[in-house]
Amino acid sequence: MNDEQGKSLLARVFERFFPKTPNFFLLLAEQSRQVEHTVNLLVRFMENGDAAIGERIREDEHAADKVKVTNIHTLNEAFSTPIDREDIYRAITTLDEVVNYCKDTVSEMAALGLTPDAVTLEMARFLHEGVVALVGGFDKLGSQPAMAADDANAARKAERKVEKLYRRALAQLFTGDDYIHMFKRREIYRHLTNGAERMAACANTLHDIVVKMV
Repeated sequence: MNDEQGKSLLARVFERFFPKTPNFFLLLAEQSRQVEHTVNLLVRFMENGDAAIGERIREDEHAADKVKVTNIHTLNEAFSTPIDREDIYRAITTLDEVVNYCKDTVSEMAALGLTPDAVTLEMARFLHEGVVALVGGFDKLGSQPAMAADDANAARKAERKVEKLYRRALAQLFTGDDYIHMFKRREIYRHLTNGAERMAACANTLHDIVVKMV
């Protein structure tokens, strides 16, 4: 006798109309770890400009899109959720947007014929620092939600580091007369700051979830 046959009629009817709630804490934690993998690749790319690593980042972006679609579908089909649906949706989409900006950065560097510099490397490291904090926060949501607030704050601090570096880099960049190079570099710096902003937006969502849970 299989499990389905062994269930009472009442149990089967209950499961049909009141299905089990998906483990959204686990889904968000797994998605955040996938984002961390991509951002770690971005740091490695900025260390040596290896085109093969850039290609792996583009592959990660395609995989991340599938994860986003799957998670949103799971959310739409869920009868109930342990936390606010809108918060789950925002977390799913902002995590995915971080990966999108990683892909955009390496793709446009290739299109513009640019190689990494000290600024792009430091920005990538700060972005990675923030995403690592997000991983820690989403990992804690299911068991120690109050502690996840510190991780959200750490991610937002990392975004501020990127923003401060961006402003310093622009001041240094626009001092010569090679304007074409200036605007090319500025475009890449801006992609990285946009990625950091989406990371901070995800941190804000994480903090909103914590506030509602504790």
